[in-house]
Amino acid sequence: MSIQPAGTELSYTITYLEMPERPDFNWPHLPAGSAAALLKATAPPVWYFLSLYDAVGRDYAWEDVHTWEHAEIQKWLTADVMSLYTLMEHGWPQGFFLLEDAEDGTVDLAYFGMVPEAIGKGLGAWLLKTAILTAWDRPNTQRLTVNTCTLDHPRALATYQKHGFQPVGREDKTRILTRDRDLSRIPD
Repeated sequence: MSIQPAGTELSYTITYLEMPERPDFNWPHLPAGSAAALLKATAPPVWYFLSLYDAVGRDYAWEDVHTWEHAEIQKWLTADVMSLYTLMEHGWPQGFFLLEDAEDGTVDLAYFGMVPEAIGKGLGAWLLKTAILTAWDRPNTQRLTVNTCTLDHPRALATYQKHGFQPVGREDKTRILTRDRDLSRIPD
């Protein structure tokens, strides 16, 4: 088992991407044999969002939201511009996405990901295409944005580009881990 302990300083690169127009692909079909369901949360509680955030992002050093006060997270989650969707199958979350509207017609795919146990089953591509088309169906959408970094899943950047996002900027950063990071759980 390869663990990066809390307190480790990590260097990483954020890539900012955008999609300036609606893609030409159609709404996807679930993989054969899947009985998954996509559920939109209404006024989700902080604990629910954090459970998804941790299940998907813990191995990728998603820690930023844990620095916020719970009241701040609750206000952010329940704002009219936010929409949280959870992909459920077998009675438990397989992945999620969170969309955030901006005033200028931009919709940000603020969070997207699959839990480790669901990776490699074909649901990730289905969920990403669904997230993209859901964003483009929001009123006044003129541009879709997302960012990823070198701490995320190794195929994240290529996957976003494969689905129509174009890099528009990069930024190098460092962070100090606040929790242990299990590198053995990150796919190649």
